[in-house]
Amino acid sequence: MPTFQYKALQMDGAMTEGRLDAGGRPDALRQIETLGLRPVNLVEKAAAAVKSGSGLPAGLGNLGNLSFKFQSRKVSAKALENFTRLLSSLLASGVPLSRALVILYKEASAPFVAAKWREIHDLVVDGMSLASAMAKSPDVFPRVYVAMVEAGEAGGFLDVVLAQIADFQSREKELKSKVLTAMIYPCILLCLALVVLTVLLVFFIPKFQKVFASVHGALPLITQLIIGVSHLVRSYGLFVAAGLVGAGFLVRTWFASEKGRRVWERLVLRSPLVGPLLAQFAMARFCRMLGTLLGAGVPLVQGLNVARKSIGNQILVDAVSQSIQRVQQGGRLGQSLAECKDLFAGSILEMISVAEESGKLDSELVRIASVTEVDLDRHLKTAVAFAEPLMLFLIAGFIGIIFIGMLLPVFSLQDYIK
Repeated sequence: MPTFQYKALQMDGAMTEGRLDAGGRPDALRQIETLGLRPVNLVEKAAAAVKSGSGLPAGLGNLGNLSFKFQSRKVSAKALENFTRLLSSLLASGVPLSRALVILYKEASAPFVAAKWREIHDLVVDGMSLASAMAKSPDVFPRVYVAMVEAGEAGGFLDVVLAQIADFQSREKELKSKVLTAMIYPCILLCLALVVLTVLLVFFIPKFQKVFASVHGALPLITQLIIGVSHLVRSYGLFVAAGLVGAGFLVRTWFASEKGRRVWERLVLRSPLVGPLLAQFAMARFCRMLGTLLGAGVPLVQGLNVARKSIGNQILVDAVSQSIQRVQQGGRLGQSLAECKDLFAGSILEMISVAEESGKLDSELVRIASVTEVDLDRHLKTAVAFAEPLMLFLIAGFIGIIFIGMLLPVFSLQDYIK
C-alpha cells in the first residue's frame, strides 16, 4: 500500500503536515477529511523524496532543481488540482481572496507555476473578478472551470464550487490513469507487431520471392498481394511514411476546425463501443455539476448554462442548449431534456421529473451522477479488458496471414518441379 505525504489546514487555519497509508489518491483524500482537515497538497512518498533530492549522493541532490530548466512552460493537471483545492480550503477558512492567492504563488513548486498564480493575483488586486482573471489564461483554466468559478462568485459560494472542481479533477485523473495503465501492455504488443511485420516484409519475404521467381507457375493471390506490399515497403517505404504523416497532419488540422470537430464528435458518438461510454460520462458530469450548483443556490437556468459546458462534446452541448431554451420558456426540466436521446435514457428522465416535482432535484442529480459513475467504471473496465485480447487477435491475424501466404506456394513447389 503506497504512503502519501500531505499538507492540510486545521480548523483554526494553521497548516499541518503528515503521512498516511492509503489504497490510492481518493482514499488518501477521504482519510484526511475524516481527520477534520482540509487537504492542500498530496503526493506519494516516493515522489516527495525525489522532489527534495533525499537519498541521492552528494552533488546529485540538486538534480531536482536542475530539472526546472528542462520543464515545459505549462501548468500541469496536478498543479491545477492543488491550486484549486488549496484555494477552496483557504477561502472556507475565512482567508481573503487576495491573501489566499499570495499564499498560493508562494507555495508553488515550479517558477512558471508561481508566475502564473501571481499573474492571477495581480489581476484580482487590480479589480478584476477571479473568473475574468482566469479567463485570460485559457490554456490553464478550461471554459467550464471559469464558468463554475463565475457562478460561485455570483452566488457567494466560491469555496464550495472550487472544492467540487478539485473533486472533478481528481476523479478524471483517476479515470485517465486506469485507462493508460490498462493500455500499456496492448500498446507494447502493437509496437512489437509493427517491428515484426516490418522485418518480415523487408528481409524475409524477398528471399522467398527469389525462390518463387525460379519456378514458373502462378502464385496464389494472397502471396502476390504480400509480395506487392513487401516491394512497396522496400522501394517507397520512406515516401509512404511521409505521405501518411502528412495526411495525418491534414486530417488532424481539419478535425481541429469547428466543422471538422463536429463531424469527428458525431462519428465518436455513433461508434458502437466508445460512443455509449462517452455519452454516459458526459451525462454523469452534467448531472453532478448541475446538482452541485442547484444545491449551492444557483438558479436553474444559470446552472444549466454552466453545466452544459462540462459535457465536452459539442453535439451534446447543442442538444442541451435547445433544452435550456425550452426551460427559459417555462418548460419542465425533465420534459425539456427528453429531446437529448443520446445523453439521457428514459429512466434517468423519469427520475429527474419526479425529483423536480418533489423539490429534491439537486440531491437526485448528484445521486444519479454517483450511480452512473460506478456503472461507467464497470463498463470501462470491461471495454479495456476486451481491447487487449482483440489486439492480440489482430496481431496474430496479420502475422498468420503473412506466413500462410508464404507457405502456400511452398506446398506446391514439388508439383512445379515435376
